[in-house]
Amino acid sequence: MTDRIIHHMCRADEWDAARAAGSYPGSSQDVQDGFIHFSTAGQVVESAAKHRAGQGGLILLTVDAVRLDAALRWEPSRGGQLFPHLYAALPVSAVLRADPLPLGSDGRHVFPAGFPFVIEDLAP
Repeated sequence: MTDRIIHHMCRADEWDAARAAGSYPGSSQDVQDGFIHFSTAGQVVESAAKHRAGQGGLILLTVDAVRLDAALRWEPSRGGQLFPHLYAALPVSAVLRADPLPLGSDGRHVFPAGFPFVIEDLAP
């Protein structure tokens, strides 16, 4: 594993449905690709600009990668960087935070105060 804390962006309505169901199956793009796309804290800002440009109503999910077990794979993508890909539904129990990801006046996403997060209460 590369990073313990990983992130995923989804629509607020998708997250509401996931919370009710207990798991998140991924966006339509994730389903088409066969895995749920995640990013590290160092990758997610660029991912937002590249893949979610101008999209409002998004939620930033902060996830404990340890809770995803073997279904999480780190695979090369953009520029050879390793990105986390989840080959299963995301259990809501693995999500540490869900924060609104609004658009700023410049059209770029505004990440929550304190990002990147330090999650101190994780078990080793």
